[in-house]
Amino acid sequence: MEIVYVYTKKRSEFGRQCNFSDRPAELHVDILPDISLAANFTVRDPCNVTVQCAEEMSEHEVRPRFESESRGINHVEGGWPKDLNPEDMEATIRYRKKVEKDEHYQNTIMQIAGEFFEDEDEEVLEESEEQPSAKTINVFRDPNEVKRTATSLSWHPDGNHKLAVAYSSLEFQRAPNDMSFDSYIWDIENPNKPEMTLKPVSPLVCLEYNPKDSHILVGGSYNGQIAYWDTRKGSQPAEMSTIEHSHRDPVYKVTWLQSKTGTDIFSASTDGQVLWWDIRKMSEPTERLVLDPSKKGNLDNALGAVSLEFETTMPTKFMVGTEQGLVVSCNRKAKTPAEKIVCTYSGHHGPIYALQRNPFFPKNFLTVADWTARIWSEDIKESSIMWTKYHMAHLLDGCWSPVRPSVFFTIKMDGTLDVWDILFKQNDPTLSLKVCDEALCSIRVQDNGRFLGCGSQLGTTTLLEISAGLCTLQKNEKAMVSEMFERETKREKILEARHREMRLKERSRSEQSREDEGKETDGEENAEELVACAEREFFEIMEKINLSVDCQH
Repeated sequence: MEIVYVYTKKRSEFGRQCNFSDRPAELHVDILPDISLAANFTVRDPCNVTVQCAEEMSEHEVRPRFESESRGINHVEGGWPKDLNPEDMEATIRYRKKVEKDEHYQNTIMQIAGEFFEDEDEEVLEESEEQPSAKTINVFRDPNEVKRTATSLSWHPDGNHKLAVAYSSLEFQRAPNDMSFDSYIWDIENPNKPEMTLKPVSPLVCLEYNPKDSHILVGGSYNGQIAYWDTRKGSQPAEMSTIEHSHRDPVYKVTWLQSKTGTDIFSASTDGQVLWWDIRKMSEPTERLVLDPSKKGNLDNALGAVSLEFETTMPTKFMVGTEQGLVVSCNRKAKTPAEKIVCTYSGHHGPIYALQRNPFFPKNFLTVADWTARIWSEDIKESSIMWTKYHMAHLLDGCWSPVRPSVFFTIKMDGTLDVWDILFKQNDPTLSLKVCDEALCSIRVQDNGRFLGCGSQLGTTTLLEISAGLCTLQKNEKAMVSEMFERETKREKILEARHREMRLKERSRSEQSREDEGKETDGEENAEELVACAEREFFEIMEKINLSVDCQH
C-alpha cells in the first residue's frame, strides 16, 4: 500500500514567511499489526544506528543599553611572600636567587623543559659523555710595544659578547717610562683591534662591569684612585676619586654592591683599607674599614687586602683575602668598626689572590694562594675542609664554575690552566692545559660556564671553550656535593674538637707541673725554716744553761 500526500502552493506565495499554528491531529491511514510477520523478524546484534548528537539551543536577541566610563586598574605583582616588599629590588633579587637554587624548583623546571627539549637533552647527554677538553677560540694581545700584565678580566653582562681587560705592571718601580696606561674592551669575535679604549690617569689593576647597566665600568688604579666609565661618553673617565681620599696602594679589587640605585661599590687595597663609594659622588668614600686584626683601627697594623668576596644573597657579609694569607670575615652592618671584623681563617703561606663563595653553597668558599687551592666552610675556623695537592708552580688566580657546584678553575705561574671536578677526583685536576709559556695572572668564566678568559703576564688574553661535560649540571650533582661538603665539615669539626681537647689537657698538665714545682720549693723553704728555728731554740737553751752555771760560781 503506497501512501502519497501532495502539498500544493501558488508560485506567488514562494519565499514568504511560514506561519505555523496549532490544530488537532488528522488521521490519514491506520495500519494494524500482522502477527504472521513476527515469525520472519530477525534480531540484529549489534545494531548500528546513526544518530546526530547536537546540543539543543535557543536563540534570543536583546539590545542592551549601557553607559561607558573610564577607570584605572591597580595591578599588584603577585607570587611574593607576605613579608617581602616587591618594590625592594635587592630583596626580590635575593629571594629569586634563593628559590632558583632550591633542588625542588630546579627538578620541576627540568621536567617541564624535558617535555619540550627532549631531543636537545639527548644531544647534551651524548656530548657530556665525551672526555674533558678545552680548545682555544681567540687570542687578544696587548696592542702596545711595551707589554703589560692582563691583571683583571670582566665579561659584558648582556650576552657576554664583550670582554673588558685591565692592563698594568705590578712590578714596583720597574715600569718603563713609555709604558701605556690604556685598558681595552674587546669584541670576542674580533681579536685584531679593541672595540674601545679606556684611558685612566694611572694603569688599571682591576676592572668590573656594572651588572645593572652594561654601559658602566668601574676600575681601580695603580695609584689608589677609583674611576668609572660610561662607554656612551667616550674613553675618558666619567668621574674619579680625589687622590687625597683614595687608597694609598694599588686597588686590587672593586666589587659592585646590590642596591636600588646600582651605583654603590666597594674597593680593597694593600694599604689595609676597604672603602665604600657611590659613583655619583666620588669626592670621598661613604664608609671606611681598617683591616686591623686587633680591632683597634690602627692602619700601621692593618692587613693588606688583595681579594674581595661579596655574595648578593648575604648583603651584610663580605670577606677579604689578605697579603698575609688570612681570610677576614666582616659584617658591614655592625655598629662599631671593631665589631665589623668578625673572625679570620688561617691556612695559607702567602697572598690570597682569589676568594669566592660557591654559587650553589655560599657557606663554602674557595681560596687560591701559594701552591694550593682550598675549600672552606664558614663553620670551621681552624682549617679548610678540602684542599688540592701542593704544586711545583705558584697559583695566581682561580674561580668556581657558575653552572656546576663541583667544578672550579685554577691558573699557575707556569702558564697552565687546571680544571678540577671534586666529584670525579680530588687529588689531581680533571683537565690540565698548557695555555701559554708565561705566567697566567687572571681568569674569568662566562655566566654560562662554557667560555673562559685567561690573562697572562705579557698581556695576552686567551679565550677558551671547555667541553660540554664540564659546563652541564650532572644528575644529582647538587645533592652529592652538598653531602660531600657536610661530610668533610663534620670530619674537620671532630678533628678541631679533638685538637682543642688535647690543648686543654696539655695546658692542665703544664699548670699541674708548675704547681708541683711550687710545692717542692715550698717544702724546701719549710725545711730551712725548721732548721733555723731549731738552731735558735738550741742557742737559747745553751745561753740559759751558761747563765745558771755562772750564777752558781
